[in-house]
Amino acid sequence: MNSRQTELTESSLQTYSYRLKLWTEWCEEQEIETVGELNGWVFEQYQSHRSGVGVSPSTLHNEMETLKDHIAYLERIEAVGDGLTEKVNVPDIPEGSRSRDTKLATDDALALIRHYRESDRSGSRHHALLELAWHTGVRLGSIRALDLRDYDSENEHVEFVHRPETGTPLKNKLDGERMVSLRRTVCRALDEYIRTYRHDTHDDYGRQPLFTSSHGGRPAKNTLRGWSYQATQPCVYGECPHGHDPAHCDYRNYTEASKCPSSRAPHHIRTGSITWHRDRGVPKEVTSERANASEGIVDEFYDKTSKHERMEHRRRPHIKKLEIEE
Repeated sequence: MNSRQTELTESSLQTYSYRLKLWTEWCEEQEIETVGELNGWVFEQYQSHRSGVGVSPSTLHNEMETLKDHIAYLERIEAVGDGLTEKVNVPDIPEGSRSRDTKLATDDALALIRHYRESDRSGSRHHALLELAWHTGVRLGSIRALDLRDYDSENEHVEFVHRPETGTPLKNKLDGERMVSLRRTVCRALDEYIRTYRHDTHDDYGRQPLFTSSHGGRPAKNTLRGWSYQATQPCVYGECPHGHDPAHCDYRNYTEASKCPSSRAPHHIRTGSITWHRDRGVPKEVTSERANASEGIVDEFYDKTSKHERMEHRRRPHIKKLEIEE
């Protein structure tokens, strides 16, 4: 883990550490004490063990991939013999199964945004967060990293800056730095939030966050997730599809909002947003730049348009170009 610190974000390091913790705990249970005892049969047994506890194919793939990276490291430092890495099997998974289908649907997102714009909740933190997340398709960490100075209302854009030394790294580090343009309607929501709802406060490093918590300072990621769950509940703008009375529903509380079957996390907003960008005809390379994800990743993980939707929204407008008769 120490050897990867300079190339991975803190969240990625934590993920890798957790996967390798499972591996070392299993080795301890099998009384495997040194790397010299590792062989293909050991790796096969571990893969069978993880598969047997019911992890998804995607999770198993990622865990074995991390283990293979670890064994490659052991080879590099000559702690094990050459060729041991090749004995770690990383199972193939069906195309598309690595991505998740859950997203904030376009119809729901637009209904929510229209409601916020037209109601007395215009400019609230839920409104501002949803407007920004939906219109940019950016990650949760990128939104949390924004300072007040990174938002330019006059020129209608936000700038994402990698600042790891003061607690707000971007996932792709310097490659994640960019400016993203905004619509004037989005800026109006952010302007109202700053004017009416934002707390005039600083974080622990003396910076002024764009989004601030009720207790002052920069909100934690979990806090922003909670706001996202609350902001996307369908009862915000209409009836509850699950038959609950919003006035007495526990899911309306911040601590319970994630349990609402229809609420959505920031990642689901990102997925829906990228699909919406593509359906609206935004070129893939532009969507990729705005969301800071490669075009391949956009296709595999985030663009959840069905075959029928792809035909109707993306190809149907071009059908007239194929007319033969006048």
